[in-house]
Amino acid sequence: MMYFEVAAGFVLLLGAAEFMVRGSVALAKKLSISPLIIGMTIVAIGTSAPELVVGLQAAKAGASGMALGNVVGSNIANVLLILGSAGLVSVVVSKEGALLRDGIVLIAGSVLFAFFCMSGEIGQISGIILVSALVAFLYMSYRRVRTEGGSDAELHVEEVDEVGELPDNMLIVLLSLFGGLAGIVYGADILVDGAVQIARTFEVSEEVIGLTIVALGTSLPELAASVVAALRGHADVAIGNVVGSNLFNVLGIAGVVAIVSPLPVVEQIMTFDIWVMLASTVAMLPLLILGWKLTRLASVAFLILYCAYIAMQGYGVEKSLAMIW
Repeated sequence: MMYFEVAAGFVLLLGAAEFMVRGSVALAKKLSISPLIIGMTIVAIGTSAPELVVGLQAAKAGASGMALGNVVGSNIANVLLILGSAGLVSVVVSKEGALLRDGIVLIAGSVLFAFFCMSGEIGQISGIILVSALVAFLYMSYRRVRTEGGSDAELHVEEVDEVGELPDNMLIVLLSLFGGLAGIVYGADILVDGAVQIARTFEVSEEVIGLTIVALGTSLPELAASVVAALRGHADVAIGNVVGSNLFNVLGIAGVVAIVSPLPVVEQIMTFDIWVMLASTVAMLPLLILGWKLTRLASVAFLILYCAYIAMQGYGVEKSLAMIW
């Protein structure tokens, strides 16, 4: 039953997130909200909704370690798995300067998140700081792209175009929006319940389950969106999806969950996983700042690294590192 709950949770999160994003984008367009704002906020928040709801459900279930593991694991999966998969479909390259500022803010946000992790717990004050940083970034970004325009503004509009066919009837719009939200909540609930049961049955820590199974499940919407964008020849949107999702994870998701329930940080995350997350984030810098291309060979390397990371979690990080060193 626990395996069925995890599988059903995956399916619900993937499908419900798609419905919610399409419904919310359609509603925003009917309210004459500009595509720029939709791309910067609604699309980014919509694709990160599974991580948020899973984090809150995990904290509610007393599995705060799973909530934190989900944030760290999702960021690792977004870079290595999602960019690697998109790069196999099409060479990934961002428009010159389109994600320069976002990339710098992502590095700064990731370092701030890691700093709070090193204290042993992300408390309510730290959570408020993280959320405030995200709100300030969104506000400044909106003011800048609205006045200056440029390639980053075009990228946010492209993200809206990649959402796909939108419902036109207002009743269908609302059903898509609220039905998708309900599906995410229920999918997150059964996913967390199944994941907790697996952890207890096999005596695996909640953090490891969050870093692997749960992180993979909540990253499915970004994976699907990025691969489809690459298939359509809009590989730059895949990078935008990853940067936006990772930024929302370390600032918004971790911040909101920490405000609701403080997040304790176990030693493995402090000494290993957080550094893998930072390293994978830094690995994107040549794409974001220098305009390098993510070739198929590099994409294969990303995927191999992700498989190795998951294998280390399954075998045991301490035992794996002991074998290596």
